[in-house]
Amino acid sequence: METYIRPERSLWAELCRRPSSRNPLVEERVKAIIERVRTGGDAQLQKLSEEIDGRKIEKLALGAEDFAEAEAAVSPQVKEAIAVAAANIKAFHLAQKSGAIEVETCPGVRCIQKPVPIGKVGLYIPGGTAPLFSTVLMLAIPAGLAGCREVVLCTPAGKNGKVSPEVLYAAHWCGIGKVYATGGAQAIAAMAYGTETIPKVDKIFGPGNQYVTCAKQLLSRDSVAIDMPAGPSEVMVIADADADPRFVAADLLSQAEHGRDSQVMLVCNDPDLAVKVGNELKRQAGATDRSELATEALEKSRCIVFDETGDMVEFAECYAPEHLIINTANPWAICSCITAAGSVFIGRYTPESAGDYASGTNHTLPTCGWARSYSGVNMDSFTRKMTIQEISREGLEGLAPTIISMADAEGLRAHADAVRIRLGMKD
Repeated sequence: METYIRPERSLWAELCRRPSSRNPLVEERVKAIIERVRTGGDAQLQKLSEEIDGRKIEKLALGAEDFAEAEAAVSPQVKEAIAVAAANIKAFHLAQKSGAIEVETCPGVRCIQKPVPIGKVGLYIPGGTAPLFSTVLMLAIPAGLAGCREVVLCTPAGKNGKVSPEVLYAAHWCGIGKVYATGGAQAIAAMAYGTETIPKVDKIFGPGNQYVTCAKQLLSRDSVAIDMPAGPSEVMVIADADADPRFVAADLLSQAEHGRDSQVMLVCNDPDLAVKVGNELKRQAGATDRSELATEALEKSRCIVFDETGDMVEFAECYAPEHLIINTANPWAICSCITAAGSVFIGRYTPESAGDYASGTNHTLPTCGWARSYSGVNMDSFTRKMTIQEISREGLEGLAPTIISMADAEGLRAHADAVRIRLGMKD
């Protein structure tokens, strides 16, 4: 990690730049992949797998025998962990479920807002170097609670040509029967357009690398809705002299190990802490199984040192991190000033990994600064809000002068006539 001491505000935008953002080459490649899937369906999914991953898709649609094989392969410890995590995720998301609201805005005028589940949703579960079966729980549980009638899941196979048994077990545990062994931008295109095997969906959920994120954004323009821009993982830790450098380093490393294009940021007010954390990162990185990936991510990451807490907060707001850990003497005071973060973790005993797995909050969150304008996945993500209204004759008589005056002023006479005719004001 490169360290910057009291950087000028003119440098903040550059310091907040993500390593994988705005890559025209990625967009060009993704557009070509999308078009091939749109026109070629399953056959192109197979060819793309051979070209990109170097292997054929042995079986695109997975079924009962695959679920049974996964059931046998997953350890009892992992099964128990899935059950505990799922219970917490369900409890937190069930509390978010909203019902219809009804208001009589004026006599005889009844207005209703009703949540309606999205009919068909597609879940993308990253695989590759780290099959994220936890993401299955984060997406499938709220989809089920919302009442989505069809849930489709796409996930890439590993180097052995098989989908992670933990992913399959979690999917089956959540009641998902439609699982397909394909990943990357081509999987997103398949769910957006539909193929001979994979159904077309109304909305796609799930994080992924820059190719997956780009595909979601391109396809959201005209083919399918998406949850949010959710690309390579990132974390920012705000720390002060009271923070244990071991904890801070562990939090940074837990995100750096996601992949080469991940980014981690330390913002602190103590140069000595920055040095200690740097030393801890070197020590801890050597002990992780994914040290090569983590080291590459750390090379693109930064440590920013400020004198004032206010500057740390303002820089965090400028960065708008996916995950924000506040490890300071008075973390709630800082949290009260934060408005742009996907998910916030308070205090020294709240690691980001708790939110990734088992505390109950959702870990599918906006990245690349999108936390300024997007929420993370929640129950509302899987519903639409539909409005209904009913007006009695007396209610329409009361509203008539308002409607007619506004419609006439806008030059939309037929709007006004729709009221006049009903009330016998016009033949």
